Amino acid sequence: MTEFFREVDEDVRRDRIIQIWTKYRYIFIGLAVLLVAGTGAWRAYEHYRDEAAESAGSKFEAAAQLARDGKSAEAAAAYEALSKTAPSGYASLARLRAAAEISAGDPQAAIKAYDGMADDPSFNPAFKDVAKLRAAMLRVDSDDPLDFERRYAPLASDTFPYRFQIRELLGLAALKRKAFDTAGRWFDGIVSDTRAPAGVRTRAGALLGLVQSSLLPNEKTAPAETQAGNPPPGDKPAK
Repeated sequence: MTEFFREVDEDVRRDRIIQIWTKYRYIFIGLAVLLVAGTGAWRAYEHYRDEAAESAGSKFEAAAQLARDGKSAEAAAAYEALSKTAPSGYASLARLRAAAEISAGDPQAAIKAYDGMADDPSFNPAFKDVAKLRAAMLRVDSDDPLDFERRYAPLASDTFPYRFQIRELLGLAALKRKAFDTAGRWFDGIVSDTRAPAGVRTRAGALLGLVQSSLLPNEKTAPAETQAGNPPPGDKPAK
C-alpha cells in the first residue's frame, strides 16, 4: 500500500513539473540564453579592458621617455592625446603629466590646465587635490602675494591632504611682501606639527630661521675709529 502511494506521489510531481515546464519553458530558455550571453559579454569586456590598459600603459611609458629625453612639447602632446583615449586612471595621470610638461615653457597655460582639472566634475577626485597643489606651486611665483594668500589660505586647513605644502607656499608668499610675522606663523605651524612630511619640515625650519634673523634688531654701528681700521681704545697698535 505504501509503495502504491509513493508511485502516485511521483506521478503527481512529474505531472506538475511537466505543466510548469510547458507553461514557462520560454522564460526558462530565455533566462538560460541571457546567462550564457551575459557571461560571454563579461569575458569580452574583461579582455577589452585588459588590452586597453596594456595599450595605455605602453603609450604612457613612451610619453614618459619623451619627457626624459627633454622633448617636452612632444611629451605634452603625447600625454594630451592619451588623456582623451585611455581608461580613467591613465587618462587622469596623463592630464597631470601634460600640464607638468607645459609648465616648463608656459606656466600660465599650465595653471589654466590645472584649474581645469580641479573644476572638472568628471576628473578623477583622487587627483583633483594634486592639481590644486601644482597650480599653487606655479602661482606663488607670479601672483600678487596678497591675492595668493586669499586664494589658498582655505586649503591650509586640516581637511586638505597637502595642507603642509600649501602652508609652506603661503609662508613664501608672505616673505615676498616682507610680512615676516605672518611668514613666521606659517613656517612655525609646519615645524611644530609632527605630522608634516620630513622634507617640508626641514625646509620650513630653515625658512623660519631666516625669518627670525630678519626680525632681530640691527647690530649697533661700530665706532668710527674702529671702522676706519684704528684699534679700539686701550689696545696697542699692531706692530
